[in-house]
Amino acid sequence: MRSAMGALLMLGTGCLADEVPLRFAITDGWAMPMVQIERGRPTQGILPDIMTSLATQVGMPAEFHVLSRARMDGAMKQGEIDVRCYVSPDWVSEGGNYLWSVPLFFQRDVLVGTANAPAAVTLATLAHQSIGTVLSYTYPTLQPFFDGGQLHRDDARSQEQVLAKLLAGRYRYAVTNQWALDWFNQRHNADRQLHEVALLQEQQLSCYVRDDPKIPAQRILRTLLKMKTSGEIDAIIRLYTGRRDTSQAEAGSP
Repeated sequence: MRSAMGALLMLGTGCLADEVPLRFAITDGWAMPMVQIERGRPTQGILPDIMTSLATQVGMPAEFHVLSRARMDGAMKQGEIDVRCYVSPDWVSEGGNYLWSVPLFFQRDVLVGTANAPAAVTLATLAHQSIGTVLSYTYPTLQPFFDGGQLHRDDARSQEQVLAKLLAGRYRYAVTNQWALDWFNQRHNADRQLHEVALLQEQQLSCYVRDDPKIPAQRILRTLLKMKTSGEIDAIIRLYTGRRDTSQAEAGSP
């Protein structure tokens, strides 16, 4: 699925040399509907659509940097990127000088299984086994079980690969967010769809900007607030998922 806004992605990477771009971080572990990456560049998805609209409204061309999750903190601190979205302050290491937006997204992380998996499971009673996870992602709810040796991570490079490996029988359960699960299931027949067996975590996520005089940080934050309160961000989410985002935009930092 491509949105009209998605067509602007090419404009973001084809700007004139003398234009100063607004540089966005794209995590290579994301999957549709968050982003589709082809040949190292985002081509469609909720987050690049939002980022492109933000840059356009701020009056700067969008430039996308596809990075691993492990590279994100360093890239922000070293000034290689200006804006990172779909993130919680809990995921960011200390030491950077950043400004945070209002909450913009609602993430629901779930443990999923194949059609023949139980309808529900209790984490504490799971037998010793591997769980499908994304490389460098943190899972606070599961970490005590990883630390204790009851469960083990089986990492893949992206969320899409994690779900594909689950469907192929590489492990019994995997972790995903609700958006990626819905997108995956839309592309498979009922007997090959995955289903939630346990809710792991729900949280609100935001964007943050480097507090640098070279960047119009306050204008960026005001624009994100306007995009949220006007319904633009929720409209982009609905376009890809059919769901209304349930996060609430309120003035101030999360």
